[in-house]
Amino acid sequence: MLNEHVRQSLRQRLGDAYFRDDRETLVSYSYDATPMLQHLPDGVVFPANTEEVAFVLRLANEHRIPIVGRGSGTNLCGGTVAVEGGIVMVMNRMNKLLEIDTDNLTATFQPGLNTKEFHLAVEAKGLFYPPDPSSMVISTLGGNIMECAGGLRGLKYGTTKDYVIGLEAVLPSGEVIRTGGKLYKDVAGYDLTKLLVGSEGTLAIITEATVKLLAAPVYKKTMLALYTDIHAAARSVSSIIRNRIVPATLEFIDNPTLRVVEAYNKLGLPTDMEAVLLIEQDGVDESVVAKDMEEMIRICREEGAASVQMARDADEAERLMKARRSALSTLSRIRPTTILEDATVPRSKIADMVLEINRIAKKYDLQICTFGHAGDGNLHPTCTTDARDAEEIHRVELAFEEIFEAAIRFGGTITGEHGVGTVKAPYLEWKVGEAGIALMRSLKLAFDPNNIMNPGKMFAKESRKRVVVNR
Repeated sequence: MLNEHVRQSLRQRLGDAYFRDDRETLVSYSYDATPMLQHLPDGVVFPANTEEVAFVLRLANEHRIPIVGRGSGTNLCGGTVAVEGGIVMVMNRMNKLLEIDTDNLTATFQPGLNTKEFHLAVEAKGLFYPPDPSSMVISTLGGNIMECAGGLRGLKYGTTKDYVIGLEAVLPSGEVIRTGGKLYKDVAGYDLTKLLVGSEGTLAIITEATVKLLAAPVYKKTMLALYTDIHAAARSVSSIIRNRIVPATLEFIDNPTLRVVEAYNKLGLPTDMEAVLLIEQDGVDESVVAKDMEEMIRICREEGAASVQMARDADEAERLMKARRSALSTLSRIRPTTILEDATVPRSKIADMVLEINRIAKKYDLQICTFGHAGDGNLHPTCTTDARDAEEIHRVELAFEEIFEAAIRFGGTITGEHGVGTVKAPYLEWKVGEAGIALMRSLKLAFDPNNIMNPGKMFAKESRKRVVVNR
């Protein structure tokens, strides 16, 4: 796909070290964190600045070469796999924290900045950036923006889209645009900032971003509520919100996940419980935090919690949080392949959804463990399997089709935070309909008439037929 003219042009502009087409590099950037998905690109570039990004895009657009933007490749939807070949554009050299503006409570950075490093830098100023994806130790902020990453604090604080207020982006034509800025109010035309956030690299390449910051919460308390009845756990979630309490974290772990987490971490958690709620509250007023926790303890007990444990100190709180944050890594130890999804439903349907997932797992003779963000209904059904077993993988695919169908039937969606990418593309029409797909395609065409930006993502060549579930 890359002729000699293109290769020479890239080498001359970027340098031999930053345009690579050797076999080892191509293989290294042929996959991301998505299981069972790998495609070799034709070349890999490592731009150092906006001007180099613009040069590569102009060249690619002229020669109709696909461009796949990439950070650390932690996404789970195949978003950074070059499914149609072309050039993978790795943004990790553009990793500067440009400014923390304490007067305007904003921060500006390049897309390759590590998420955890950014959190630490902001916290050192006594400020707070809430989005906390589980991959934050590895992921980049640019990747978070392109996938609209969420995290454990999404219920109270929202997700990435709620904090990005300005962007510098390069269009496929090589033109550079700026959207928004250090502004909390801006209605000058269409909101291009929000359109680009979560666009999965299908519209433009982000080269700079400005986000809003908050005052850091000073006080934090953590508790664990244990249930022998999954419906009681779901009722507790709804009752907490109904009582106008919005906790910083409200996480759910089902029994199969709990048993695996305890076997690996030895946290002292009882493995005979059907469900666990991990609840955390924070704030700047100690009395308000304490009052909220007391009220949530009361609610959990009234709704049928077998026991409620309050963390005595920061170390115990961290131990309890580890039960949730380690869920995926511990499940990954069971079998060679781990497939993590993120079907999302209204929080009132959490129990129904978990029971439906369990029914589907039994129907297809699979091990599917479920955990996730109970407060916002974002569940992570996770199947442990083996990619080498074609017959079992077929059953896994059928099971997740039914899970996606169930989520939509319960008023939910096929993805709450992982993105569509290539994995969920065949199911997008189930959620948005034919008219929705047509409108999204028209937006894509307006930005990218030659379809060079991450082709093969978001829009499937053929949508899956909606499954009909026989119970």
